Amino acid sequence: MSTFALLCLTPLLSSTAPTGARAQSSTASLPKLHINAQRLQSNLEKLSEIGRDPATGGITRLGYSENELAAREFVTALMKEAGLNVRTDAAGNLFGSRPFSDKSSDKLPTLLFGSHIDTVLNGGRFDGAVGVIAAVEVIRALNENNIQTRHPLEVVVWTNEEGNHFGISTMGSAIAAGVLGPEILTRKDNEGVTVAEWLKRYGQDPAHLTDARIAKGSLAAYLELHIEQGPNLERAKIPIGVVQGIVGLKRWRCVVSGFANHAGTTPMDSRRDALAAASREVLAVRQAVLAESGRQVGTVGYIKVEPGAVNVIAGRAEFPVELRDLEAAKIDRMWTRIQSNFQEIDQQENVLTQCTAFDDIAPARTDPAMQSAIRAAAQSLGLATLDLPSGAVHDAQLMARIAPFGMIFIPSHNGISHAPQELSSWPDIANGAEILYRSILEADAKLDAK
Repeated sequence: MSTFALLCLTPLLSSTAPTGARAQSSTASLPKLHINAQRLQSNLEKLSEIGRDPATGGITRLGYSENELAAREFVTALMKEAGLNVRTDAAGNLFGSRPFSDKSSDKLPTLLFGSHIDTVLNGGRFDGAVGVIAAVEVIRALNENNIQTRHPLEVVVWTNEEGNHFGISTMGSAIAAGVLGPEILTRKDNEGVTVAEWLKRYGQDPAHLTDARIAKGSLAAYLELHIEQGPNLERAKIPIGVVQGIVGLKRWRCVVSGFANHAGTTPMDSRRDALAAASREVLAVRQAVLAESGRQVGTVGYIKVEPGAVNVIAGRAEFPVELRDLEAAKIDRMWTRIQSNFQEIDQQENVLTQCTAFDDIAPARTDPAMQSAIRAAAQSLGLATLDLPSGAVHDAQLMARIAPFGMIFIPSHNGISHAPQELSSWPDIANGAEILYRSILEADAKLDAK
């Protein structure tokens, strides 16, 4: 989109920004423009060139990789241009702290905000990146308007959020939250390189991994801007999503044991067909999820069959079950129903299905005060909001263990994400960055207030 089109479409660009010595208690009196939408777009476009495949348009910047290192160098330069003091913690997370000169409130905890710049294999250009580049732009806008906040401010770039490298999602933030520790250092990737070796490439000493942990009480709150990665905002034609919470998820690995036998000579009523049973069980998962009201989802991503020959009845079938919802009780209720259905199918098909849990992430509710700050920010700009859960896991879910948190969503075209076709409009991105700016000021004024 051209700069002229952006100027025409973005409601943020209709007035100029004022100067002031102190953040106000409300953003209602602030004019519309604070962030620089053209600069925001330019920086996102430059970042999207790092790891981009010219053939597909997709981006591959795995956490702990040469491409992510190059992207970190680019973001580090942006942070320094914004006047931030940059550091890398022992887990490889990148932080930029704003110099803080107000001694009257120097004991207040830090407001932390940001996201990630790593991607999935052949992913999109906005997932994570919008939250990082917008966070740096917020700092630029605060500096340009001479606004000093009550709380210290810090921008963060979490590493390996997607988890494509080493198979651990939200890895950097999980280390910071104390969920992961030295036990991961010996884990190897597909090339046989350990986590410890990659940390050394990032300039860190693996022996000090636990130094990356953020102490409870040191953060006033955590705030993250992100693309929705779903269709709800676009369908509702609402520009800002106020995240109610991040769904919990549970995963099981299920194995159906039957009996492999000759496909031509075994009568149909004598078969113990593991694949036939697994196929019915996949549909049983879907039925159990649809039986509940709400936004819950359930997924079976694959079926592995043995021996996998055209003329042999399957003797073994393996598949995963993943359930997600904002209510842990609903996840448990669906799983109870699924297990009951599996037992019935086993009896009818003369097989045995055994499921083993291998992932359990608790739901995380966003803080009501942070939700209010986002709504107030959107109202001050005249933008409608929609309350909705996040169906994807985010670093904010780990920060919930140590601090209150909030999340801002902007629309994703057709709900597409983790793909080259991932798209959010430049006006929506500019709106999101401005809401982040105003939400920071709202939270700064009201959190820890006497």
